[in-house]
Amino acid sequence: MNCRLLALIGLLALVPAPVSAAPAPKRPNIVVVIADDWSFPHAGVYGDTVVKTPNFDRLARDGVLFTRSFCAAPTCTASRGAFLTGQAAHRLEDGGDLWSHLPEKFRCYPDVLEAAGYAVGLTGKGWGPGSIEGTGRTRNPAGPTFRNFDAFLKTVPADQPFCYWFGSTDPHRPYDKGTGVASGIDPRSVVVPPYFPDTPEVRADICDYYFVVQRFDRDLGTILQALEARGVADDTLVVVTSDNGMPFPRCKANLYDIGNHMPLAIRWPGRARKGLTVSAFVSHTDLAPTFLEAAGLAPLPEMTGRSLLPLIEGSGAPRPAPGRDAVFFERERHAYVRAGNLGYPSRAIRTEHSLYIRNLRPDRWPAGDPERVVAVGPFGDIDGSPTKDLILDRRGDRRIAPFYRLACAKRPAEELYDLEHDPHQLENIAGHPAHAALEADLRARLDRWMADTADPLARDPGNGREPFDDYPYVGAPGKGTPAAKARK
Repeated sequence: MNCRLLALIGLLALVPAPVSAAPAPKRPNIVVVIADDWSFPHAGVYGDTVVKTPNFDRLARDGVLFTRSFCAAPTCTASRGAFLTGQAAHRLEDGGDLWSHLPEKFRCYPDVLEAAGYAVGLTGKGWGPGSIEGTGRTRNPAGPTFRNFDAFLKTVPADQPFCYWFGSTDPHRPYDKGTGVASGIDPRSVVVPPYFPDTPEVRADICDYYFVVQRFDRDLGTILQALEARGVADDTLVVVTSDNGMPFPRCKANLYDIGNHMPLAIRWPGRARKGLTVSAFVSHTDLAPTFLEAAGLAPLPEMTGRSLLPLIEGSGAPRPAPGRDAVFFERERHAYVRAGNLGYPSRAIRTEHSLYIRNLRPDRWPAGDPERVVAVGPFGDIDGSPTKDLILDRRGDRRIAPFYRLACAKRPAEELYDLEHDPHQLENIAGHPAHAALEADLRARLDRWMADTADPLARDPGNGREPFDDYPYVGAPGKGTPAAKARK
């Protein structure tokens, strides 16, 4: 054998053997458990000592608890549409209104995951309320419907990842009056917030709300047990949250914290840091890109939300969260409660110390017209309840009148609240010279967000209407009315 051949053999011996590619990370199952009208901080892990939420508390301790999570809009349809698409609600055309449509062109994360090989299922309330008629969709945007989680799991092969949505109808009204107290909840222990009158009727109403929050928590426990029984709990990313705030005056359908600040916990064993508490501001629009990234997919280019994985993965102390010092949210039409099917367009920015709200049509009633129009009743953006009845029936009582004004009176074009001194947002300081610089800064930041996200209201049409006023209301109470027909 000649010298050159021997040298070549020697060099080849030094080249490392090819290494097989590392296996791709296993794609997680994704389970969303979403309440209907549950507000922060009504869970034990957030410090509420009256309501009992052992399953949410345990999941939060085993995963990541968020203390500044906000829905995109405090009204079911818009909130759920933003959650599913990862987009600000004003980008969804009529999907920004309650009882509307969500056209097929607005891609939802369950469809994207299904196309990537996931099994997809829904139980309970998915996207909605609304109609898929004329949208190009053949099923609810949250997925095909199954009777329960077990029925869905029976259709999923053992080696296929799944994406499941459980939409509870708790703690939405109506309630069986007195069930909270009858179940053992002590009305004397309830902390009545300062925007409600402290009366026995209100305390009992809050107890009834707590009772159905606890029922939601029991349903969450059933789903967690099913994951463990199937042996996939460690392979599953679980998200638990709510769509909007509690169904009480000045809460749901309002841009104050009690309408938008949501419970949120995420458990993903081995990936999300166990026992971590995140105080960065996050939005429900961040969840869809989080799910896609967790599944190894790129977030869709139209998504305005950002993945939460950088906040929850890894180990050690919480990571810095650049760009998460504020969150934006909004509302358009809730129920059909104003003449002409008009909404109440508002936009807001929330920071650590401030809440700035812009009411674009301050001439309108924020809770709906004082008389019944089509849906619900007077001031119909407030769900019927003993608390609402008391406030309206006794509005002439000087002790009750301030609560009526907080819930129902017309509001100025701008609202600004100092959250350090006024955590419940009761004293509007907009227009005060001492806060002029702060107000200008928040106003400018809100303007930029509206422009950057192509908000149709970034430019005022100047005709007394706006695009969301002209979308049909497809809910049963207004369906078939002249106003509804005129807009179809």
